[in-house]
Amino acid sequence: MNDKSTESCDMASEEDARFMLEALLLAEEASRRGEIPIGCVIVQNGDIIARSGNTREYRQDATGHAEIEAIREACRVTGFWRLNDCDLYVTLEPCLMCAGAMIQARIRRCCFGAYDPKSGMAGSVANVFAFPSNHRVAVTGGVMEEACGDLLREFFAKRREEQKNTPQ
Repeated sequence: MNDKSTESCDMASEEDARFMLEALLLAEEASRRGEIPIGCVIVQNGDIIARSGNTREYRQDATGHAEIEAIREACRVTGFWRLNDCDLYVTLEPCLMCAGAMIQARIRRCCFGAYDPKSGMAGSVANVFAFPSNHRVAVTGGVMEEACGDLLREFFAKRREEQKNTPQ
């Protein structure tokens, strides 16, 4: 399932767990707004400088993924598009668009929670980060994997139940 260049994380470091917990809180907020529960924080020098949950439904914008929104905010905060001294924490393995944005933004490290066997581009389906590129993003997967995955499973189970009980 996982590409060899994606480091798997059985035990998260205290710092990784702290930042992933912040991303989980944002994912929970996104869920309450009817968004797919994905949260992201960007950290520079040990401080969170940007945060977001998914905004696709609210904005009706296909690019409203938590990672894209957080990257935009981090660029505004730093005043620079190169985020090479920043680490990104996200609750779900990045998709193709988000992985590409991380490379373009020169993110130093991507740390994600749950693996995405359908569209994960950090080792599950493919590993965009291993492709030849002008920048390498270090990747750690599986940080607080169970908590991140549970939030997604609960969200989609609830959504399926609602659809089942809605007259067609």
